[in-house]
Formats: sequence, structure tokens, C-alpha cells
Amino acid sequence: MLRFLIGRFFSSFLSIIGATLAIFTLTNFHNDPRLLFVPDSGNGITQEQWDRLGERLGMNKPFHQRYLQWIGRTLRGDLGMSLARSMAVTDILAAKIPATLELALGGWAFAILLGIPTGVIAAVYRGSIWDYIARFMALVGQAAPPFVTGLILIYIFNQWITPGGHPLLPAGGRSPEFDIKDYILPCVALGWGAAAALMRLTRSSMLEILDSEYIRLARAKGVSWSTVIFKHALRNALIAPVTSALLIFSGWLNGALVVEIIFSWPGIGYDALYKAVNDNDFPLLLGTVFVFILIYLIFATLADIAYTVIDPRVRLN
Repeated sequence: MLRFLIGRFFSSFLSIIGATLAIFTLTNFHNDPRLLFVPDSGNGITQEQWDRLGERLGMNKPFHQRYLQWIGRTLRGDLGMSLARSMAVTDILAAKIPATLELALGGWAFAILLGIPTGVIAAVYRGSIWDYIARFMALVGQAAPPFVTGLILIYIFNQWITPGGHPLLPAGGRSPEFDIKDYILPCVALGWGAAAALMRLTRSSMLEILDSEYIRLARAKGVSWSTVIFKHALRNALIAPVTSALLIFSGWLNGALVVEIIFSWPGIGYDALYKAVNDNDFPLLLGTVFVFILIYLIFATLADIAYTVIDPRVRLN
């Protein structure tokens, strides 16, 4: 395990360097960040002020020197200041992560509670009406992108079903006080596709396990069907779904951009990443990407470690 963790740490370090270097390079080919400080009229800034801004932003230094300085500050926990908002990048991310975390947890819970049990039922009762219903749900879930699902849900539960002239569920936004109604539509729109993917993975894994020799041997020895399903088959079949679920959750923590835009959700995907790209706010963009990479690598490592917990046959060597 120690050897595996050391190797994972080294590969994660290389991934961080490669990703941040790529983003840092791309930001230098985009619009000059000094344009953020120029009025729309194009007047009000002199050449001297332009040069002074370049010096303050480090534009007069070589590329490699600026990158190394940014890496040094980041390792000390300083992600810099947002150019467009004049705020510390860490403060912006800290303010937006809770909303994204709530949305991700809600969508993740919906995906797991719907996808994995449905996949088990479809595999155990293969060829039955339940199997066909589950496969149809998976087909619809994977065929419809989140923005289509979100818009349909808004039309049905906010425009069509209006008891007493009032929408059944809000179309977007999040109240300062916790209200479960604010979370239902965004979480379903976010988790529907993931639930379909988990259902298909669970079903295919369960079918492979149920057709194996040791399952037939257990049945021949008189082991009950429920014990075979939940103790022998399901545990071994969960490797692929668990890996997928952890990576899906890490992706949502990095910002469910489309869902956040449709439902006006104040999360990190829209308020940090999307606006940073549009404004060429490279300190905010680099800081956001750095946090995204860390989250993804942490959950990828947890997925690898979960292999040994679920199936001791897996060897990390």
C-alpha cells in the first residue's frame, strides 16, 4: 500500500504540473488581461499606466519565471487576487464551493439510490418487465443531456403543474434559508444521467457475476438466493459502479456548469470558472483549475483504495 501511495503521489504531482502549465500557456495566448482595466470607450488610460499595469501583473517577465512564481505562491496557499473582482481567489472559491457541494451531494445521492438498486433488480430479474423498464430509463437518461433534462423538468413542475396557480417547484435559485424544494429539480437534472450510467454498469457487472461458476456452486450447496445476491454477487459487482460514482462526484464538485447556469445556482462552476474564462481573469482561472485537479486526484485515489475494501483479490502492485 505504501508503494502504491508513493507512486500515486508522484503521478498526481506530474498531473498537476502538466495541467497547470497547459492552462498557464493558454491564458497567455488569450486577450491581454490588462484590457479588463480599460474603459469601454477605450479612453482614460495612458501608455505609462498600461506599462505600469503590465509590471504589476508580471507581464514584463519571461514566461517560465512567471509560471515558477505562480507555482511557488500556490504551494504556500496563495492563489493570488482576482483581476475582475479585486478579491482573493481563495475567498471566492470558499464562498462558492458550499453551493456546489450541496448540489453535488444531492445529485450523487439521487444517482446512487436510483441507479444501483435499479441495476441489481434488472440483473436479478433479467428479461422481465422490470428489466425492460430499467433499461428504458437508462436509455433515456444517457440520451438526454443535463440541460435538456433540466429544461423539461422546469416546464413540467414550474409551468405545467401549477396547483392553485402557483408553481409546484421553483425554477431556479437557492433561498438563504434551507428549502428542500430548491434542490429537487437541480439534483434530479444533475443525477439522472449518472443514475443511468450506474444502472447499466451495475446490471452488466451483476449479470457477469451471476453467470460465474462460484455462484452456481453456492446455489448447488443450498445457499439462499438473497445471500447469493447481496453477499456474494453484489459485493464483487460493485467495483465498477463505485469507481464511476466517485469520479462522477469529483466531477460535480468541480462545478456542474450547465446545471448551475440553467437553475441559476451560485456554484463554483458558473461564478468562478465560466466568468473567469470570459474575463480572462487568469489568477481566478488558474486557482480554480488547480483546485479542480486536486479534487479529481483525491477521489481517483480513493477509488483505487476502495478496490481493496470491496474486493480483497485486487492487488496494488
